Amino acid sequence: MEENTEVVERLTDQECWDHISGEALGRLVTHVGDVLDIFPVNYVVDDRTLVFRTAEGSKLTELTINDEVLFEVDAHTETAAWSVVVRGTAHRLDTNDEVQAADALPLKPWIPTLKYNYVRIVPASLSGRAFVRTGEPDRYGIQQY
Repeated sequence: MEENTEVVERLTDQECWDHISGEALGRLVTHVGDVLDIFPVNYVVDDRTLVFRTAEGSKLTELTINDEVLFEVDAHTETAAWSVVVRGTAHRLDTNDEVQAADALPLKPWIPTLKYNYVRIVPASLSGRAFVRTGEPDRYGIQQY
């Protein structure tokens, strides 16, 4: 697969933050026992953490049982694409100060449901890739041996 090295670029942590800071929708992956779940959530970046709102329910319950999460954000154009995965821990914001600070963030529900709970993801690591989108190489040409 060495022929793909010029079209796939590993992103630095700063480049990962730059990309996810410009988006608003990601996917949260939770893991409880043998069950993995994935949830689309809108979010904001706040001081190199991710914050989202949620109602009572399976997302919040699963985060309470196991706070280790993955969070994935990606985007694409006709000529380029990128994907970032955040590995970290998630916790519900409990204190008055935490909730008031989160209330000041530009984070509103995308659907008309009441979401009283703020959750912050504190990253342990980030990994990201950027891709050049071009035509598929000739799969049936002369093979290199």
